[in-house]
Amino acid sequence: DVTTYTIDPRDAKDFDDAISIRPISEGLWEVGVHIADVSHYVLEGSVIDKEAQKRATSIYLVDRTIPMLPERLCNFICSLRPNEEKLAYSCIFQIDLQGNVRHWHLAPTVICSDRRFTYEEAQAIIEGGEGDFREEILTLNTLAQKMRKQRFSAGAVAFDREEAKFHLDEQGKPLGVYFKVQKEANQLIEEFMLLANRAVSTFIGSKKNKQGKAKTFVYRVHDKPDADKLARFANFILKFGYYFDARKGREVARQNSLMGQIKGKSEENVVSILAVRTMQKAYYSTENIGHYGLAFPYYSHFTSPIRRYPDMMLHRLLAHYLEGGNSV
Repeated sequence: DVTTYTIDPRDAKDFDDAISIRPISEGLWEVGVHIADVSHYVLEGSVIDKEAQKRATSIYLVDRTIPMLPERLCNFICSLRPNEEKLAYSCIFQIDLQGNVRHWHLAPTVICSDRRFTYEEAQAIIEGGEGDFREEILTLNTLAQKMRKQRFSAGAVAFDREEAKFHLDEQGKPLGVYFKVQKEANQLIEEFMLLANRAVSTFIGSKKNKQGKAKTFVYRVHDKPDADKLARFANFILKFGYYFDARKGREVARQNSLMGQIKGKSEENVVSILAVRTMQKAYYSTENIGHYGLAFPYYSHFTSPIRRYPDMMLHRLLAHYLEGGNSV
């Protein structure tokens, strides 16, 4: 009976995350981030599991998708399709109107999505204030923008780049190109997925045993930038009249004002691309060093088990630990 829906790209078929929301009390909301329980169906060591491990991820090409899992699983059985009961792992948060998490817990659930939104449909409600579940979407957007502001204030890096997409005919021939614009509907989903990923990794990683060791987990880590690369970047953008102090360590991530200064300028894309390239590459590791770009001490990928094998590994580890299992 809790309002639940998915928001995905127009051409998406594998819906691996859903959001629910309901009021608890004055100024306090319960927000659920529900992630498809793929590990219930893909048993460890099975033929499907071995093939998924070889593929590692789903591959998204211009005109097709090469899925990690069989289509029957990723697009139907596991996909959080509307008006169908689905198994999920859910992070249930209590969030106040300032975007602060008061309490949260993790639970295996059965959910039923009320509606499938595209990003464009959700964005139209955010901009126009009318449409299905308008109150829920507008409230979630308000909370997401509060959390986004907090994240950048804490030192997260704000690098927004335009992504090229193609219009294709029925034979897959390209008819035109357009740029995908990240709007508030995209940010809404991004912020709540980041919240769930951070909560889950902190829940496991922050607990130590008597020997001071954390439980085995798969983190998505991101090291601090290379000083020489930062110096070259600072020297390059100086030619455009922008000053960037590359000597201040963590302050580098706080200088998101640079991205604001270049917004809409002809040099925006080249500066954004070079800024991203000055950063280290994120990677998976069982050794946690935190995520510099997001400014999170703990971060994991938990929210896309349909299309990323490490996410499914996390689901298995979580189930193991929730049942009282020891570290592996």
